[in-house]
Amino acid sequence: MFNNSETQQQVAEFLLQIKAIKLQPTNPFTWASGWKSPIYCDNRVTLSYPTIRTYIRQQLSSAIQETFGSVDAIAGVATAGIPQGALVAQELGLPFIYVRAKAKEHGRGNLIEGEITPGQRVVVIEDLVSTGKSSLQAVDALREAGYTVAGLAAIFSYGFDVADENFKNAKCPYFTLSNYNALIKYAEEKQYVTAADVEMLKKWREEPSTWGQ
Repeated sequence: MFNNSETQQQVAEFLLQIKAIKLQPTNPFTWASGWKSPIYCDNRVTLSYPTIRTYIRQQLSSAIQETFGSVDAIAGVATAGIPQGALVAQELGLPFIYVRAKAKEHGRGNLIEGEITPGQRVVVIEDLVSTGKSSLQAVDALREAGYTVAGLAAIFSYGFDVADENFKNAKCPYFTLSNYNALIKYAEEKQYVTAADVEMLKKWREEPSTWGQ
């Protein structure tokens, strides 16, 4: 699988510089799940920075070819995976489709938007992997529609053990350009956070569902 330390550090640097990732160990965020978190990630912000957007597009594209070999199409996961997936599809000269969070409630009632041939080999694009639950719902939808999912690629992962377990159980290999460990290492080196903050950030990753309660 993809494991390029230079890319991991560069992506971590970009995400911190443009505040796509914010670290607030002493003033935590509340996620939609209700979890308290010292980190918040919104990789949509990368789309507003052409140089960073281009770097991510190129790195995802080359890593997909290196990791999954020849594929027939790219599938984005709604909503944040759609623009990233479309950029990668353009870079690789491949068809693009995307998977809705739920089927459309009018018209044709589509869950998957776009046209490719069932049986084709597809790579799924996400912006972020947390537990992997929403990503794997898209993988299941594609498989049920008759597509072969080669794997999933994303910009960043929190590195939760549950995500690795979920992807393993789904028999869906995945990689991310950067991850939590690379981010924290870079953030400490560049003094985005203190040594005490780092310990707090590491503890959160061990027990994210109960941290801060």
